[in-house]
Amino acid sequence: MQTDDNPPRDSPDAAADSAFMRLALDQAHNAWLLGEVPVGAVLVRDGRVVATGYNRPIGDSDPTAHAEIVALRQAAALAGNYRLPGTTLYVTLEPCAMCAMALLHARVARVVFGARDPKTGAAGGVVDLFADARLNHHCQVSGDVEAQACGGLLQEFFRERRRAARGAGDTP
Repeated sequence: MQTDDNPPRDSPDAAADSAFMRLALDQAHNAWLLGEVPVGAVLVRDGRVVATGYNRPIGDSDPTAHAEIVALRQAAALAGNYRLPGTTLYVTLEPCAMCAMALLHARVARVVFGARDPKTGAAGGVVDLFADARLNHHCQVSGDVEAQACGGLLQEFFRERRRAARGAGDTP
């Protein structure tokens, strides 16, 4: 995997990967506006956006409402099928174990993520479920696409929250 903001050279279409990741970043901004951790996702088939999602677990009171799950649910409802073969999911943060397994169950062909998650990442950050040969489906995975922009958004969000928390402690 690549370690800078350029998509992997072996990517089917590096320019498209960057463009779709920018759309996922737009979705992440939607999450931030609602006070959610800014993670966004875009599901694509044949070069067209099929569904989008952003983190909504707080607002929806749903611990499973991660950006990837929201996009998968939307796409499955539109398709009338829980299987989504031939799709690519772009997500601004490395998927967690829950999202990785949902992507595998949905038969997503390819997963492209931005920032790595060293605490809960399941595409190599902590574990790599996508590489587990025991599983009956596998996705092609590309990481670090627009990594600085994706990681920077998360860093700024948490920096702002820490500032707000310190400010709240300063008032009597």
